[in-house]
Amino acid sequence: MSTETRDTVFIGKKPLMAYVTSALIQLANLPSVNIKARGLSIGRAVDVAQIIARKTENAGYAIGEIKIDSEALESQDGRTRNVSTIEIEIKRITS
Repeated sequence: MSTETRDTVFIGKKPLMAYVTSALIQLANLPSVNIKARGLSIGRAVDVAQIIARKTENAGYAIGEIKIDSEALESQDGRTRNVSTIEIEIKRITS
């Protein structure tokens, strides 16, 4: 079992607030957290980032760097297809 802290929240099909809570717990101990998603989960990742940024604005957190990309994945029928990805950084604002 690894002892290093994970600073990434991978977005899937759980309820939205599960990801918000997970990210906020990590932000309590880390200066920044990355929210990653791909495909149909990208909209949910943006929602998570917006909720955190708005709820913690007074606590000194904001949306940082946003990276968009695509990955080539092999589908079940054996064909290669491109899937969009997003990575959103939530970071502590230093004054």
